[in-house]
Order: sequence, then structure tokens, then C-alpha cells
Amino acid sequence: QVQLVESGGGLVQPGGSLRLSCVASGFTMDDYAILWFRQAPGKEREGVSCISTSARRTYYSDSVRGRFTISRNNDENTVHLQMTGLKAEDTAVYYCATDRRSSSCGANWHEPGGRKYWGKGTLVNVSS
Repeated sequence: QVQLVESGGGLVQPGGSLRLSCVASGFTMDDYAILWFRQAPGKEREGVSCISTSARRTYYSDSVRGRFTISRNNDENTVHLQMTGLKAEDTAVYYCATDRRSSSCGANWHEPGGRKYWGKGTLVNVSS
């Protein structure tokens, strides 16, 4: 059974850091591109980052580039999202996802539609 489980969210002050993890079961994560999305209250889900197989390429939204880093730990079948310099506007539920079809992220990686597999999300709350 294919499953994605996110963890690592929590309450953090502005300027702080968190590391999110997405653990997969039922398939090998490094066989596919893996994505992180987020959804803030009252807003649409948006793409945050994507990593291709073997971490050849990584992509970031303009709003997080330079502050977030996506990486793989293949021994643990996990993808991480290291978040630094957190801002109030980063507050959202963060989801990992994959379509289990593509090794690359593609030009439209930031669009949530068509992703077959999703985790249930982890809440990041940036507040003083």
C-alpha cells in the first residue's frame, strides 16, 4: 500500500527553523520526483519545492527560494524540507506528494493537480 506521512511541523517564532520529513511506504521514493505543497487558511494549495530522482534537480517557489532546502535520504526512504528564516506567511499545512510516474519535476511542478498520492499534511505555524 502506497503511503506518504509528513512530520516535523509545529509552532515556531519568526526567523526560526523547522525540518519537515516525508516518509514513504509501498514504493521507493528515489524512483520518482517528490514535491512539497502548502495550503494556508483560505488560500489555494501552492507548490513549494520539488526534487527529481537522484536529487539531480531541485526547484523552489519564488517565495521560499534561498530559505528552504529540499533533500533526499534514500536509506530512510525520506524526503526532507529544511525551512529557515521562517515568516508568518509561511504558516500553512505542508503536504508531500508524488504522481509515481515521473523522475523529473517538469515545468508545471508547482501545480497540485494530477498528483495521485498525497500525505495528510503537517501544520507549520509561524507566530510570535
